[in-house]
Amino acid sequence: MKTTASPDMGAHAHVNKPLFAITGGFIALFCLTALIDLDALSQAVDTGFAFAARYFGLYWQALLLGTFLIGMVLVVLPGGRAVMGGRDTPEFTLFQWAAMVMCTLLAGGGVFWAAGEPMAHFLSPPPYFADKATPGLQAALAQSFLHWGFLGWAILGALTTVMLMFYHYEKGLPLAPRTLLYPLFGRHALHGPIGLLADASCIIAVVAGTVGPIGFLGLQVSYGLHELFGLPEGLATQASVIAGLVLLYTVSAMTGLSRGIQILSRFNVILAALLLAFILVAGPTGFVFEAFATSFVTYLKNFFGMALHRGSADFFSAPGWLGWWTVFFWGWFLGYGPLMAIFIARISRGRSIRAIVLMLAIVAPVATNFWFTILGGTGLAFEQANPGSISAAFEGFNLPAALLAITQHLPLGFLVSVLFLVLTTVFVATTGDSMTYVIAVTLSDEDRPAMAVRVFWGLAMGLMALILVTLGSGGVDKLQSFIVVTAAPVSLVLLPSLWDALRITLEKGRTRAKG
Repeated sequence: MKTTASPDMGAHAHVNKPLFAITGGFIALFCLTALIDLDALSQAVDTGFAFAARYFGLYWQALLLGTFLIGMVLVVLPGGRAVMGGRDTPEFTLFQWAAMVMCTLLAGGGVFWAAGEPMAHFLSPPPYFADKATPGLQAALAQSFLHWGFLGWAILGALTTVMLMFYHYEKGLPLAPRTLLYPLFGRHALHGPIGLLADASCIIAVVAGTVGPIGFLGLQVSYGLHELFGLPEGLATQASVIAGLVLLYTVSAMTGLSRGIQILSRFNVILAALLLAFILVAGPTGFVFEAFATSFVTYLKNFFGMALHRGSADFFSAPGWLGWWTVFFWGWFLGYGPLMAIFIARISRGRSIRAIVLMLAIVAPVATNFWFTILGGTGLAFEQANPGSISAAFEGFNLPAALLAITQHLPLGFLVSVLFLVLTTVFVATTGDSMTYVIAVTLSDEDRPAMAVRVFWGLAMGLMALILVTLGSGGVDKLQSFIVVTAAPVSLVLLPSLWDALRITLEKGRTRAKG
């Protein structure tokens, strides 16, 4: 009897050995350096961070704003109706598709940052609002909306997904970051050192951006387990959390898009929706809706000002606040950009350019901003009613303490707190499985990556997180800062999307008109 492999299995996929050696070797070197001399590694990362923030910060602000605005142009062009991916109908239902898109990014901010960032800006107003009469709550939420709104989401694929779907599914080029450079370098981008460096930079950036949250989760969930159940907050608990997480997302990545990845994402969305509904009903419902409406209007009114705010007459400087907030987030999202676009291209077959851009640049950001208002805004309501009730726990930028302080103010606080820890774990798992999958796609040069490569990178990222966690929070913090360093070359890979996605959409419009 003849058997047929699952389309997600990729049993005979080719592996790009030079790319595998470069990326695997670099990650191994990073971990080895951290183990031998964390202080030297910290100094190198801090120097790179300062360089990237100073010389790339303004470029990143312009790049993200330009990407969003051009994406809005694609939506209204006739070519925006063009269906991409070589299919007439979508491969996944709207709910499955939206769940996978939403969960992949929200791992880093869906819970802990949503609870903590609005409180941070409320306690220490952002510089942009320093000389304005904007109420503190509105300014805090509006600044959070900027960091997790239209611009951050748009850079994750509003333009690059269009390029990759066009070049891969219609022209047969690799589903890899190097293809984004094809408009500039032609075949040299596909078969030379330029493409190899582009792919390597993007993989290393995503590994840094994913391992950071894995390690961060181990540290923060162990804190939560200690506070809720009295478990020892030490390496054993942290390692157990990370091991369970790695097993979950590696198995999910092994089973592919149509099984583990979309099932895990669907579970996450349902659990998140139930928790949101509970907070809205049991918490300060009227306050949340009013805060969202007024703060979102503040965000829209100050959108361009906040997006381009530099805080200095010297445009090539990055003041401390800007560097550690906006530039950090932009670097984080940029680092994910190319590989996130690969993932979205892979799950968006049968969707139109318009649908893809609207989901990424409008629907997902508004949903994320509302999520931040429900969780972070509820914390602000409790803080205003009883000063110190949330901020005291948050002191020292303790994100999990802020989350637990908020949830334990709600009815059934213990149960809600436990469910939020579960939600956070699954959020990170949804990023872990999707990024493991697309790293394997890039290394395999096709959209059905080798199983062994998926398993290797899933386990390797978990091992890297464990190594860094043994060094304490310093190792994890440096890796999260390192993604800003890697975002510098990655942001150059994204540059051609500013004009080529528009060219592709115009070409699609002309083809439709002739047809």
